[in-house]
Amino acid sequence: MKLWPFTVVNEDDKPKIQARFKGKRKTFFPEEISAMLLSTLKSSAETYLGKPVRNAVVTVPAYFNDSQRQATKDAGTIAGLNVLRIINEPTAGAVAYGLDRAEEEERNVLIYDLGGGTFDVSVLTIEEGIFEVRATAGDSHLGGEDFDTRLVEHCASEFDRKHGLDLRKDNKALRRLRTACERAKRTLSSSTKASVELDALYGGEDLHAVITRALFEKLNKDLFQKTKNILQQAMRDAKMGKDDIADVVLIGGSTRIPYVQQLVREFFGKEPSKSINPDEAVAYGAAVQAAVLDGDPSEIISDLILVDVTPLSLGIEVIGGIMTVVIDRNTTIPTKNTKRYYNSADNQTEILFKVFEGERKMTVDNHELGGFLLSGVPPLPMGRAAVDVTFELDADGILHVSAVQTITKSKNQITIISNKGRLSKEEISRLVREAVAMKRDDEARRKAAEARTELERLCFRGQRAGQGRRVRDKCQSVLEWLADVGATASAREIASKRQQLQRLFDMANL
Repeated sequence: MKLWPFTVVNEDDKPKIQARFKGKRKTFFPEEISAMLLSTLKSSAETYLGKPVRNAVVTVPAYFNDSQRQATKDAGTIAGLNVLRIINEPTAGAVAYGLDRAEEEERNVLIYDLGGGTFDVSVLTIEEGIFEVRATAGDSHLGGEDFDTRLVEHCASEFDRKHGLDLRKDNKALRRLRTACERAKRTLSSSTKASVELDALYGGEDLHAVITRALFEKLNKDLFQKTKNILQQAMRDAKMGKDDIADVVLIGGSTRIPYVQQLVREFFGKEPSKSINPDEAVAYGAAVQAAVLDGDPSEIISDLILVDVTPLSLGIEVIGGIMTVVIDRNTTIPTKNTKRYYNSADNQTEILFKVFEGERKMTVDNHELGGFLLSGVPPLPMGRAAVDVTFELDADGILHVSAVQTITKSKNQITIISNKGRLSKEEISRLVREAVAMKRDDEARRKAAEARTELERLCFRGQRAGQGRRVRDKCQSVLEWLADVGATASAREIASKRQQLQRLFDMANL
């Protein structure tokens, strides 16, 4: 958060992004920001296709947890999209890689997905159009941005050492440095050195630094090693050796880093596959899945089936803060499992269940998804009242929980008492309405901007033509009006000014 040019604030235990919007300070839910991006993509698709787009397949990092997946679906709803399916990015990348190999014999493929903010490894078996994920591992806080941060820290420290100034205190200077460092990182993928040069960066002092590829690799060596550890974990979970993997596929922009390619090459003892565009592979795979769900008759996808897994174990907290697992990680989804629990005290009529995800033995070390209160339990001695709790994971990897009290066999009403960070249905409905209003506002501002540009062109044309002082004076006054209030004027007001000016031009035969 220290490196972001905006502020994150806590509102009712939910993180919100604070930024300036239309000259005022406004806060947005992360889902709103994501929805803005999805809305722009939706508009681009509609412009290209020439028709409305309603349904979508959205990809997420394989290691996204339940809350992050649900938040992604909520963002789609706010953007006006019906999210038909959420699929894991490495799985989508595997589809892009394996679509034209569907007729080949069974082969195991490892997808190494290193993007801007997340890292995932998935091991899949592909056979006759069936893409079965065997194991997945990852880190949702490891990616290209972390490599940029190491460069930023290095340059900031060098600047401080040379000039005695800490530029980290200045957000604008930090943003300029981060942009330059990202550019240098990209250059180092094709060159052995890159320069970071910024004039008057902070305190009137310039920054000039030469970053070699060797230095970049040294600064990030522990992060690269982390990807190797995760890679080994995925292989262990899939119960496969290096020789079992037919192809290693690199996806995500950060796999262009030479050291990453070298690491993978040395680990497997062979060249990774570069048959697909690492930037486009995930979107391509999502488009294929969308075609399948839409019933596309193309023969190449007629037999395509995706079999994915859950990345994290899911369970219930019992006495002592211990996590009891109901669904193990790397279980094929969709899936359903039921486990029996008992009252932990005499004469309990209500039992509180807390749901967690994670791999640690104690729930305090895992991530709490929420909780539910089961009422109507018969008042019996401790350990005598049984409740069957069912966890159901859908094809999107989103969890649904239900509970049945075994004596009456009736399914009791579950009250969700904590769903940390989640938007309520009412909040989502409100944000949908606000998104529609903002879109109308954006369209109005776009039309006003186009009208301003046209009016400016008309004024400059009148001044160049030199048709009398009256025309030139009118053009100058309109330009002054644009500079003064034109930025907030509506398209209609600007059109009115243009009509007045055009009438004057007509009279002067311009």
